[in-house]
Amino acid sequence: MRKFREPSVLPGFGITLGITLTYLALIVLIPLSGLFITTAGVSFDEFWKTVTSARVISAYRVSFGASFAAAFINVFFGLIVTWVLVRYKFPGKRIMDAMVDLPFALPTAVAGIALTALYAPQGWIGRYFEPLGVKIAFTPFGITIALVFVGLPFVVRTVQPVLEDMNREYEEAAVSLGATRWQTFFYVILPELTPALMTGFAMALARALGEYGSVIFIAGNMPGVSEIVPLIIITKLEQFDYTGATSIAVVMLMASFVMLFAINLLQTWSRKRRDE
Repeated sequence: MRKFREPSVLPGFGITLGITLTYLALIVLIPLSGLFITTAGVSFDEFWKTVTSARVISAYRVSFGASFAAAFINVFFGLIVTWVLVRYKFPGKRIMDAMVDLPFALPTAVAGIALTALYAPQGWIGRYFEPLGVKIAFTPFGITIALVFVGLPFVVRTVQPVLEDMNREYEEAAVSLGATRWQTFFYVILPELTPALMTGFAMALARALGEYGSVIFIAGNMPGVSEIVPLIIITKLEQFDYTGATSIAVVMLMASFVMLFAINLLQTWSRKRRDE
């Protein structure tokens, strides 16, 4: 008996695969290849001198340090926000849930201006810390606050569906066996949320490493103090130092690739744990 191919909404595998590869090549592969091609024309000594200069190293320290700090903060408070949104019912819950996505929709430049207006020495919040000798804006501390703002949705939206699908019978069983609230959380709930939390951490970290618009205003851009790597790249482009800009961009691209690779591994691990 002759078997007919089942009808499909989309074209066959060959056509869709070709469209996918072509689109990815045009949008992702070719532009990124341009970075490596441009950098390939630079000698290794010149490349190494550019990416390891004192100013660039300081910018690496600021960018990576603030990004890791913001990602850790978002994991902690993002879990609390997710817990409140999933486990409790209260007036204004939908508004609070929508506010989590605000950093996604808000232009990053607007976020940077708003944060600077709040935390500058004469800002609404900064004016109260200035007499105490605590400076927020134009310091790595202010950069961290900006990165926390843009990275929070990644943690909340990653953990939220996992917490919603979690079977609460395990918690009830643990309580019935005499476990305290903290024991139930650390030995029953947290192990189930750990893969999602790690994925959210990696996504927030990757976003923070490449953030520019919301950071540039509150950073102050002082070399050796609060200058970030994306700003150095922009500065070199304005000086027509394309090889220097692409060299530093390649380093950041490799760091982002490592972050994305880690995200994929964590997502695979999370799916396997959920299916077990």
